[in-house]
Amino acid sequence: MERVVDLDRAAAEITERRRGWERAGLIVEAVTWRDEAASWPQVLETERGRVQDPDSIGVLISDPNEAELGVVLFRGGWADVDALTLAGDVVAEAPTVDSPMRFGVLRDHCVIRTFGVQAT
Repeated sequence: MERVVDLDRAAAEITERRRGWERAGLIVEAVTWRDEAASWPQVLETERGRVQDPDSIGVLISDPNEAELGVVLFRGGWADVDALTLAGDVVAEAPTVDSPMRFGVLRDHCVIRTFGVQAT
């Protein structure tokens, strides 16, 4: 898979916002990494050091009211976004993402849309 997005930098974008989300009452799971070099089925790892050739990262964010947002970024330049909102809406998207900064903007937009919360 072509390397369009720096996944380490994208993971740092998540880390930078984590405290703000948690202060707003959201539950932020550990970032998961998938290793393209691993044998099938590939296991998601939470420790970056266990992944030789990362091809995706993901994060699951939820709130006490059971709304959920899952975002997976692939190094090839796209993301999978799945959300279950407080209104019971199910949202699924696969936008193009060509940089860690764009990933941050996408994720922030999805958090605001799903939970009504902006990281500070």
